[in-house]
Amino acid sequence: MLRAAEDDTRISVRTAPPMWMVVALACAGQFLVVLDVSVVNVALPSMRTDLALSAPGLQWVVNAYSIAFAGFMLLGGRAGDLYGRKRMFLVGLALFTLASLGGGLAQQGWQLLVARALQGLGAAVLAPSTLTILTSAVPEGAARARAIATWTAVGAGGGAAGGLVGGLLVDGLSWRWVLLINVPIGAVVLAWSARRLVESRAGDGRRLDLPGALLVTAGLATLAYGIVQTEAEGWTAAVTLVPLCAGLALVGLFLLVEARTKSPLMPLKLLRLRAVSSANAAMFICGSAMFCMWFFMTLYAQNVLGYSPLGAGLALVPSSLAVVLGSKLAPRFMPVVGARNVAALGTLVAAAGFGWQSMLTADGSYLTAIMFPGILMMAGAGLAATPLAALATSGAAPRDAGLVSGLVNTSRTMGGSLGLAIMSTIAAARTGDSASGEALTAGYALAFRTSGILLLGGTVLMLVWLPRKTSGISRG
Repeated sequence: MLRAAEDDTRISVRTAPPMWMVVALACAGQFLVVLDVSVVNVALPSMRTDLALSAPGLQWVVNAYSIAFAGFMLLGGRAGDLYGRKRMFLVGLALFTLASLGGGLAQQGWQLLVARALQGLGAAVLAPSTLTILTSAVPEGAARARAIATWTAVGAGGGAAGGLVGGLLVDGLSWRWVLLINVPIGAVVLAWSARRLVESRAGDGRRLDLPGALLVTAGLATLAYGIVQTEAEGWTAAVTLVPLCAGLALVGLFLLVEARTKSPLMPLKLLRLRAVSSANAAMFICGSAMFCMWFFMTLYAQNVLGYSPLGAGLALVPSSLAVVLGSKLAPRFMPVVGARNVAALGTLVAAAGFGWQSMLTADGSYLTAIMFPGILMMAGAGLAATPLAALATSGAAPRDAGLVSGLVNTSRTMGGSLGLAIMSTIAAARTGDSASGEALTAGYALAFRTSGILLLGGTVLMLVWLPRKTSGISRG
């Protein structure tokens, strides 16, 4: 028996792929998921013309993806724990790639919307597995912190690169290529992952909590629907309040069911772990404030300063590089001053950038109105995201790794969606009916100022609530 176990161990070690390859494949999947959140934005006018989409239909090109993505994330994470992280990675990536092909070939508006919803579903299955595969392959400590930093940088870089990649594809080819570009990349990553990744799962014989899965998916999807309705309908309209209240009720019912079931989808004891609950709360707040940066910076560059879509994408390249730099610097600081302090420092740097950006004017120069404040905002975002992700995934047992990874992505996605809806409402209220550069600038400035204040509050929360020391993170 002992000899057989030793043989199994040797086979596992011999067949395991190099650590760098696991990190690269996981990051490639995450890049595709995050890129598709923003890459379609610059293609929307072309989509509307080609497919005769209405204004609400055009909004749903973005919303169909984000609602499915947010709604199914926890379910995707738990499915990876129970049925295999590699298997769910492959299933999610295959669905995402096929849906991208369908969207790129769509001939009618409804076909594009269905494809975008299926993309979001594939992303919800894929995204939790990217982080779980990475944390399962890399032991806790400095090596895992560096791997998470790479994952964070690639994910943030995917969101930042959306405008640039979209501008290049739309200007050089057509809007269809913002979706079709995923097909060859997805096929290559799928082939390599099927061949080189090693399966892992919780292996405790539990079954999927179907009532809990249905309740949390319906609750998060309904909440996401209500959130995206606020931009067009406002916060007091029935079409906004009804889904928001229904979503909260479903999430509350989900928590009640989870407290009573023997094999819960999300064991509530996870929320009693300080590292998990505090890091996810901090990530939600940071996502709420920081996600809108790309949106408003792109609008400011195009609507006020007169940049083309490609020009706006190029203008944000330094910010994209800054978020990568911040993510890679975080693991160097974490062993010295601790993950909590690095997260708070990064959030404070980002708040300073948002404060600077809030002083923008209608005739601002590139260096002082876009480049330098953008670098501060995104360097701080990268510096904060890595320790928060490391803390959130450090406190749970290996059997719950996929669920915690799904919770991390859900916190960030729901925070970003809610934050964008709130900041868009604030900006629109300040701008009013005027379309002048001065009025638009005043609205964007108020959104940046509000985000900066929110980040200052997030910094205080991190210093008070995040654990001072966590095994394998603070000291690497």
